[in-house]
Formats: sequence, C-alpha cells, structure tokens
Amino acid sequence: MVKENNQKTYTASSIVRYYAQLKALQPAEETVLACLREQLLKMKMLDLGVGGGRTTQHFAPLVSEYIGLDYSSEMIAACKQRFSLSHPAISLEVGDARDLSRFSDNYFDFILFSFNGIDYISHRDRLRVFQEINGVGKSGGYFCFSSHNIQGLEQEFDWRNKLNFNPFSSYVNLVMWAIMRGCNLSMSLHKLKASNYVIIRDEPHNFRLHNYYVRPAEQVKQLEPYFRNIKIYSWKTGREINGEKELLLNTDMWLYYLCVIR
Repeated sequence: MVKENNQKTYTASSIVRYYAQLKALQPAEETVLACLREQLLKMKMLDLGVGGGRTTQHFAPLVSEYIGLDYSSEMIAACKQRFSLSHPAISLEVGDARDLSRFSDNYFDFILFSFNGIDYISHRDRLRVFQEINGVGKSGGYFCFSSHNIQGLEQEFDWRNKLNFNPFSSYVNLVMWAIMRGCNLSMSLHKLKASNYVIIRDEPHNFRLHNYYVRPAEQVKQLEPYFRNIKIYSWKTGREINGEKELLLNTDMWLYYLCVIR
C-alpha cells in the first residue's frame, strides 16, 4: 500500500508541475558534479527518478550518453516537454529502479538517484535497487543518491525543538509537529532512537508520502555488499562528512552518498 500511495502522488498534476519547474542543484550535487566533471564527458549516465528534469539540464550536456528514468509517466511527459527541443539526444523513459533488466549489465559509468527518490519504496525494494544498480553499473563506476537521515528526524520528533522566542513561529511549529505525530501514532521518540531505519508519513506534499529514514551507519552497511569507497556529504553545505563522530552528530534531514560500484 505504501508503494502504491507514493507512486500515485507522483502522478498528480500539481506535484508534476512543482517538479517540472525546479532548476537548481543542491549543494551536495554541485560537489559531486565538480568531483566528476573531468570524467563525465566519457560517461554513460542513468538518472533514476528523474522527475521533471531538475538534474537533466545540468548533467545531460556533460556526458556521452544520458538516460532519464521515472516510474511516473506523467513526470516523463513533463520532462520530455521541457527538453525535447533543446536536447534532442536525451533519452527519457518510463521505468522502475527495482527492475533495470532493460539495460545491459555493466553499462553505465554513472548512476544518479537524487532528491531522496529511493526513500519512497519499501526496505526490501530498497535493497533490491542497490542490487539492480550494481548489475547495470560498470565496476569502478559511480553511484550517487540522497536519503533521509533518521538523526535529523529525531530532532523533528522532539517537541522541545519547536519552541523559540517568536510565539507565532512556535505555534506553527507545534501544530506541524502535532500533525506529524498524529500521522505516526505508533512511532515514539524512544522507538525512533532505537531504530536503524523507519518509514513514516512526514510533511512534504501535505503528509501524502511515506518516507524512509535511515541511520547513516546502517546505510553504509546496506551499501557495502555492492559498493566501496563510500563518501557522505551534507546536503546543506555540500561538504564531505569525515569521521565516525562527525557522522553520529550530523542532524541534516538528508545526506548524499557517493559510492564506487564493485
């Protein structure tokens, strides 16, 4: 049910219009682009969860081959309308990251799954996506994605963090906190702190989506069978997070992971 509700949300015309007008890269994406810029010209790229094409305009002109994939046909239609004339060589297809069998093994040099797109499926499907990406990605190639950080969610679940010196702001914050707690009655702050990952309904798109939040150390464990040289970046600053202590203290709402494919 979670999977179907999330997918249905991404077919809504208002949501499609929102994603179709987005243009800017996030700071961590800018960092990754800068790191790979010299190699991109020779790379075949797969852009998963391409949505309305926010990342397309930045990466497609820089790579040797670009394929954008999304499980929402409405998103792909909007993306095609946006880029069909200006970038005729771009390939945009309806498809699902959980089944990449349409592509040859060891084909892509760079695979991107941005804007937490991987967080809108089940835990089991998430692990399957990592396996699929490992299959179609070249050994030594790169996989980059973002995912919600459970350590940031812990801050959101604590009502004391919603108070400040502005009474109106505190009121609005507490109302949003109450709605989130009401949408997740089975989840407590204590349970959250004891979990490596959870799926909850949170604020984006008026609490319509079920989002996967994962502890960074757990995310690394999930990646290790398929990827190596895992680097983690703050989505806010684009700066690499170094060391176990810094990672444990990080409360960004989501993080970017850049990995080398095994």
